[in-house]
Amino acid sequence: MNLFNRLLFIFSFLLLTQSACEEQKAQSPAAISAQIAQSPFSTDGFSEALQVLLPPIDTINDRSVHAAITPRAKLLTLVYQKNEYLPIWFDENEVATMAQNLLHELDSLQFEGLDTSRYQLALLQSLYQKISAKQGHLSDVISFDTLMTHMYILAAHDLLFGQSRISQVDSHWHHTNDTLWQPLMSIAGMGISKQYQSLLSYKSQWPLYAMMREASIHYHSLQKDSAFVLLQHKINSTAKDSLVLALIHQEMPWLQSQENDSLTELQQMLRGYQYYFGQRLTGKLDSATVHCMQLTPAALLQQIAVNQDRLRWMNQVPEPMHIIVPLALMELFLNKDGVDVMHMRTVVGKPARPTPSLNATMVNVVLNPSWGVPPTILKKDIAPGLTQKGGAYLAKKDLKAYDRKGNVVSASTVNAHNYKKFVYKQAPGERNALGAIKFNLPNPFDIYLHDTPHKEDFPNRNRAKSSGCIRLQYPRELGVYILNILEANPKMNRAAVDSIVLTHKTQYYPLKNRIPVHIVYLTVFKDSVGAQIRFLEDVYNRDIVVAKQF
Repeated sequence: MNLFNRLLFIFSFLLLTQSACEEQKAQSPAAISAQIAQSPFSTDGFSEALQVLLPPIDTINDRSVHAAITPRAKLLTLVYQKNEYLPIWFDENEVATMAQNLLHELDSLQFEGLDTSRYQLALLQSLYQKISAKQGHLSDVISFDTLMTHMYILAAHDLLFGQSRISQVDSHWHHTNDTLWQPLMSIAGMGISKQYQSLLSYKSQWPLYAMMREASIHYHSLQKDSAFVLLQHKINSTAKDSLVLALIHQEMPWLQSQENDSLTELQQMLRGYQYYFGQRLTGKLDSATVHCMQLTPAALLQQIAVNQDRLRWMNQVPEPMHIIVPLALMELFLNKDGVDVMHMRTVVGKPARPTPSLNATMVNVVLNPSWGVPPTILKKDIAPGLTQKGGAYLAKKDLKAYDRKGNVVSASTVNAHNYKKFVYKQAPGERNALGAIKFNLPNPFDIYLHDTPHKEDFPNRNRAKSSGCIRLQYPRELGVYILNILEANPKMNRAAVDSIVLTHKTQYYPLKNRIPVHIVYLTVFKDSVGAQIRFLEDVYNRDIVVAKQF
């Protein structure tokens, strides 16, 4: 028995026990239920019945009601109480036009990566048809109106905060969603004005999300295309060039070849296809590319849905200026007013030490930073090094040990047994692990952006090599842009920064214009021109865990 059938039974029972009429007292609950089911709709009857079904709650405070934490059953009561127990989706014995809008949008939520079976569309459509045909009674209208409101609340919540529980699916996700939704006025206001507030107003406003939605529509279409499905079945390592080209053209119609003396049309198209699947650009029909071509639309739709939910775990609206580091892509984008003004490769945490997803604010830039060894590296790297080589290991890494009072300790006295008594630092210089520049963004995990003396990793496709922090391909360029352009300091040009670096003296530059930074694990991200999505390798193996929540 679903929620609203139970409510209807309770309503019938209350009428039986509370009525002052002796004749009504003599009736059975079944008889009362039948009587209500046959009662014609009236606004007064709806209001009286609903107040019994959903008894008023003493306190209504829109500021204290947050959709993310308020139980939906209570939220339903509060909405109708705010609306004076009047119907929201029903108007003057007619189903309001906005009810049709909601039914259509609930069905279209499949393109948002949401499981539409959550929204009881079949039952809603059945009630809608019955009421529209003038065959419905008071019980039908109550069931329809309250269920529509319940599903609107559920869908709006899913769009704003995600349908999966973050804490249960990704222990490394610490990015906050500070979106606020106070639903009482918005939904109750719809009931009064009969002006529909689209569910899509609650979706993520990140441009990437819109690209994911378009890709979802495309792959839903391919899923129903029998010719494409048959074509996929024919693809293997010995498939004819014509078949391979046909599949690429159908799956990625935006890809075009150009006149090229060194690459054939097939090689160009294969390289383009490989780019969009995050593969090596071989231009050959290798096994990895065949695997991608055989991925069903359903599998790709699931990957898109997982990442749509991840975007919902973030703030709904991106800041006018922000930095985003998509970890699976291993790149950084500085976005200002919707335009990527800086883009570079990064090195991120290795799978054994994954970089957590988080949001923080860049508060200062440090030239010639010293490096203090964090606990994880101390345990997993320094301790084994001391065990093998003793104090010589510290000299090799340009590390100095300090006691708790800040005094330098002779490296020869440090060993695998007493190393926990000391702290370890690396002075500024060419071999410093942070390189010449560091970007501080205070957070509980001590994650930051920084330069590195190890430039050899940036040309590689796999750049998940760090102990958690983000190494930058062009750190000085980023530093100059921030200090010279964003901070409007003409003295901090490239020559000045290079000159300061040569001094090996640490200097801090607090930022007046602090920059929001989003470090997020996404296995779907935009291409270099922001036009289409790319499918990336799940380097931290987290997609499957999220997908199981759907």
